[in-house]
Amino acid sequence: MKAPMKRLPLLPAERALKVIAGRWKAVVLYHLFDGPKRLSELRRLAPNVSQKVLVQQLREMEEHGLVHREIYRQVPPRVDYSATPLGLSLEPVIMSLCEWGRRHAAALDELDGLVECEVGQPASRKRSSASASPIPISRRA
Repeated sequence: MKAPMKRLPLLPAERALKVIAGRWKAVVLYHLFDGPKRLSELRRLAPNVSQKVLVQQLREMEEHGLVHREIYRQVPPRVDYSATPLGLSLEPVIMSLCEWGRRHAAALDELDGLVECEVGQPASRKRSSASASPIPISRRA
């Protein structure tokens, strides 16, 4: 665990951005807030990411202590990914980014098709609620 720390910036804000930087890291973490997922589930939830990039981003997050990989010794092998307590501590940050993204889209009149960010809500409801009237993003009820 010491090796990644040497490569990370010393300025805390820059360090935080470096750890969560990556096109898919915030998306993957967001989905892991609901609980453990298999690689195939994560691919389904983020269909535009290639498996290679997804695995790379998961490994980087594992290296930085945000994600835990559990390997089950069975045939076929099963691997579950879950957010660690350190990864879960980023939930308010990710949800704040979701809220800011919604405000940004609203300011540019681009709310059509936006997907809601609500942890604990099934993905199908997230998509359908995005087409409804614009509502503020909220956490679990």
